[in-house]
Amino acid sequence: MDVEIRTIAPEEFEAYARALELAFSDRITDEDLERERLVAETGRWHAAVDGGRIVGGAAAASYRVSVPGGREVATAGVTAVGVLPTHRRRGVNTALMRAQLDDVHLRGEPLAILFASEGGIYGRFGYGMASFLCAMEAEADRSRFVRGYRPSGEVRLLTRDDALPAMRPVYDAVQRERPGMVKMDDRWWDWLFAEKKDEGPTFYAVHEGGAGVDAFAVYRAKHEWPDSVAKVEVAVHRLMASTPQGWADMWRYVFDIDLVHKVEAWNRPLDDPVLRLVQEPRRLHFSVKDGLFARLVDVPAALAARGYVGDGRTVFEVHDPFCPWNHGRFALEASGGTASCEATTDAADIACSATDLGAVYLGGTTFRQLQRAGHAGELRAGALAATDAMFASDPAPWCPFVF
Repeated sequence: MDVEIRTIAPEEFEAYARALELAFSDRITDEDLERERLVAETGRWHAAVDGGRIVGGAAAASYRVSVPGGREVATAGVTAVGVLPTHRRRGVNTALMRAQLDDVHLRGEPLAILFASEGGIYGRFGYGMASFLCAMEAEADRSRFVRGYRPSGEVRLLTRDDALPAMRPVYDAVQRERPGMVKMDDRWWDWLFAEKKDEGPTFYAVHEGGAGVDAFAVYRAKHEWPDSVAKVEVAVHRLMASTPQGWADMWRYVFDIDLVHKVEAWNRPLDDPVLRLVQEPRRLHFSVKDGLFARLVDVPAALAARGYVGDGRTVFEVHDPFCPWNHGRFALEASGGTASCEATTDAADIACSATDLGAVYLGGTTFRQLQRAGHAGELRAGALAATDAMFASDPAPWCPFVF
């Protein structure tokens, strides 16, 4: 392959962005270009260049991501991975992944995460499905809550400029306790809530309880009036809360908006409280798909960085042909919620791949689930159950936006 793999210069930003959008058979707008400039780290954008022309790429963002135990880990947020149709099946994407993971390793980031356009692409590069992405199309008139619910506090509609600072502490509180969430800085906060001219009005609602704002919802409305009958569809883009009352009152507010026929929501957590709030959960039409994929770039550093439940010791036999520095045996020892992990020659308890470790890392999958699917192998009786007990985590991992 004579295609060059290199990072881009700042002046190549637009050419890179347009080439990557073309790889997905689309065109990027000037409005989207300006939005991406807010967060672009061109020194982390790897391009495949053929004859001076960008024909593919793999970008990354510098994140800090919450992991079990209420901790944060320096993480590469992988995005904008694609190859032009003219250069597919030539090993270009593999070369981009090679360059990117080498760079992440040199930067000392133990973890990489991504959302996959197709789930089958990234397993061979060591990424495992670490969380689920859920959606719903709820029937508003069948959204009654279970007995015992009592509304409290006040919901207010705000402008975007007033809402964003009020919403930020709620996001931060949820991020601290839920694995998989990205710690926000001002650039990413503005990027996340950038409005597009062709998408119609966006509404911002906040719920204020006894201790201040504890929930928010960001949504749009689509108006349909067949035979002069209102059938408004509300699309919830973000909804989260830092208290149980906030979760309940915010969902109740959305379901009770006048004239609403259906409430749609995408990228919800697997354990969204709404499933336990409504009397008829099947009327939510809740669906589950693959969500965040995780890759342990430095196995011992990543395993030592997260928290654990109880004490214990497990020796992993790790198979990682794509990142050979991870290939071998590692002893994980947890005590008092913290852990150490280092290379060892001791007998292994569990045999697994880097992909398996990525799947279990955020607490959304267990080793026993992987074993039932023919993946992780138990080399010492009881090792899978004991290790699952150490890795247990609640709430479910969730990244509430796709990057």
